Amino acid sequence: MAQKNKFYIVEASALPEVFLKVAEVKRLLSTGEAATVNDASKIVGISRSAFYKYRDAIMPFQNMMTNRVITFQFMLQDQQGVLSLILKVFAESGANIQTINSVSPSNGCAFLTITAETTGLALSLEELLHRLEGIPGVIRAEILAG
Repeated sequence: MAQKNKFYIVEASALPEVFLKVAEVKRLLSTGEAATVNDASKIVGISRSAFYKYRDAIMPFQNMMTNRVITFQFMLQDQQGVLSLILKVFAESGANIQTINSVSPSNGCAFLTITAETTGLALSLEELLHRLEGIPGVIRAEILAG
């Protein structure tokens, strides 16, 4: 029986430097900043063999979430207009909202989940989350599932 692959989401600062450099080589190649693996590897300071060893094992989180349905969870202050501001950020980012669920507010806080399809996202998932966290009245914003 074949062993099933396991995947983890890990903060970049916890990764060995070679993984970060492999991700950078992939970025340089995809943006055209480097024409060949050899050129990109030299720019970031790793060997081609290190790149080839890890290239299929590392992918930036936002690339994994492209063309996917993502569920966001929010803790909000119970104040007028917060949901409108959240929806505006989603609309401006190009995400297509599929569902919105909320729980009746208690103790001045409301919980909200939004499921959105991210095919049309005009910015990275990290940037979208950062913008959502910066909305006045948003206590916490996080990705619940993807």
